[in-house]
Amino acid sequence: MMSATDPAPPQILRLMRVFDAPRDLVWLAWTRPEMAVAWLGPVEWPAVKVEQDLRVGGTWRACLRSPGEGRVLWRGGTYREVVAPARLVYTFKWDSDDHEDGVPVDTLVTALFAELPDNRTHLDFTHEGLKSAESLAGHRHGWTSTFDRFDQWITQQERTA
Repeated sequence: MMSATDPAPPQILRLMRVFDAPRDLVWLAWTRPEMAVAWLGPVEWPAVKVEQDLRVGGTWRACLRSPGEGRVLWRGGTYREVVAPARLVYTFKWDSDDHEDGVPVDTLVTALFAELPDNRTHLDFTHEGLKSAESLAGHRHGWTSTFDRFDQWITQQERTA
């Protein structure tokens, strides 16, 4: 039984989306920095820099910038699993405490990419270990907005291919 002074249990965010693009292209968009920088981050905090060492034990970093204020937020982590083109598991941690989460903690992201008929891809996305209900809500907004941006970007890639 938890007391009023015990910390809240970690929160888990799970989102599922279908993208109108083949799985191989979706995988490349997630694993190539020059592609990821075009869609990563919510609309109010788009990525301006993405670095990736795509291998188990390799690291990643991304810088998000608020267009209105010019503030930046860095985040990064370590790849735990890289199974092309189906599974990507990595840690996620903000670099500083000026984010809604406060003091940064390691969380875990799992992205599963399943091939669907008609060159579509199903994403099963989980972000585990979020600190609070507020963090869960913030990350739900951030990832939902990010996936909306991804959907627009990937659709454009398919039209120009």
